[in-house]
Amino acid sequence: MPSPSEDDGGMSNILEAARPFLRGELHLVDPKLPSLISVLRSVGAGECWHKHGSFLDHLIDIYKILKLWNSPDPVCLCGLFHSAYSNSYVNLAIFDPSTSRHTVCTHVGNAAERLIHLFCIVPRQSLIHDDLLFHYTDHQLVHHLKLSEASLRNAKDSGVFDHDEEWRRKISSLLPAEGIVVKHIKTGEDVGLSRRVVAVFLMMTMADFSDQLFSFQDVLFENENGRLEFSGNNVAAGLWPGDGKPGLWMNSISRMGALYSLIVREEEIYMAEKHKTKTNTTTTTNGTNGSGTVGGDERDEGIELPIPPVFDHCTKVLDAEEQKIARDLYWEAALCGGGGNGGVERAEELLVKCVEKNPFIGEPHVVLAQIQLSKGRFEEAEREGEKGLRLLLEWGSPWDKRMSWEGWVAWARVLVMKAKERSWPHNAWGVLNLGLVK
Repeated sequence: MPSPSEDDGGMSNILEAARPFLRGELHLVDPKLPSLISVLRSVGAGECWHKHGSFLDHLIDIYKILKLWNSPDPVCLCGLFHSAYSNSYVNLAIFDPSTSRHTVCTHVGNAAERLIHLFCIVPRQSLIHDDLLFHYTDHQLVHHLKLSEASLRNAKDSGVFDHDEEWRRKISSLLPAEGIVVKHIKTGEDVGLSRRVVAVFLMMTMADFSDQLFSFQDVLFENENGRLEFSGNNVAAGLWPGDGKPGLWMNSISRMGALYSLIVREEEIYMAEKHKTKTNTTTTTNGTNGSGTVGGDERDEGIELPIPPVFDHCTKVLDAEEQKIARDLYWEAALCGGGGNGGVERAEELLVKCVEKNPFIGEPHVVLAQIQLSKGRFEEAEREGEKGLRLLLEWGSPWDKRMSWEGWVAWARVLVMKAKERSWPHNAWGVLNLGLVK
């Protein structure tokens, strides 16, 4: 998907990428997609409960998010089948890994099936959080993003490669160029993972969590500080569906995005240096070059690593406390009596504060646009509506899961259209009938 820009053409491009999903024209995304979904349905994926829908719903949502993030086909297909053999989080084995790998392979191909299998056997919780994410503070991630931007520019423009830079030493110590070894979650055997595969699983976890986490998991895992550290296991209190608030997952996902950017930048520098070395040395017959660098196959160098558009293309970290404040402001304004306690003026005030604290989510902007339209402030409504629409399209998943992603996108588009037309109904029936506009 093209990088979002501020002009209408950018919005048109991002909407065009989302339109087949909005219209249910999945064959336009991939001619094989409807049949793949039929396969998943035939083995019972639609009969397994999963957070706020069925397992099948979740699998399709993850595919959609990854596709909107411009991920390569094998990665998107891994998302579509991502827990099909069961994994370290859930026991939803709709395919038996001991007998069905060939069957899955015939549907999705070797590259995607390999990723699916690896995703299902690695200890993802410890890999993503304990081994990587928890080694960084928010401040360190932000600082290293700035350092890495300059390093990448120096590598590409000037051919300068400094292995002793603080951020490079850190990322390479956690995730070296030759990859890492983890333990199979069932057999305990060693499983080798290239750095690019780890990056893919990190991005997939961003999509996975954004689609399924909301407030009852905060209670379940005692996520009181909003950092999603899984510090508790409060089964008795974490009853479904809880109060329905958006979950406090965005600090953690923004941290994952920042870490993903660091990995991608380190990979870009590594490849630039490797290319430079290859032009100056003769490749030896054992698959290594003069610098002793391992060849591409072992490192999965053919896997593309696109940057998701969320959090300003994974360059910003949302403060954990500010996400809590923003979530509560939104809840009070739009869902829990903001209009009845101080009226629309109070609701607007709360929403303005909300988007100041958390500018990375769409629903508050959409609700603000609705308020501004009701007051005849059409330019402001158009601006807020388009912000909300863009953010909703970038995420591919709703923050406020009481309405579907498609529903939020449709509502945002109606508000933007009415703002451009400089019209808004002055009676309740007119507002209710907005879904019938051309």
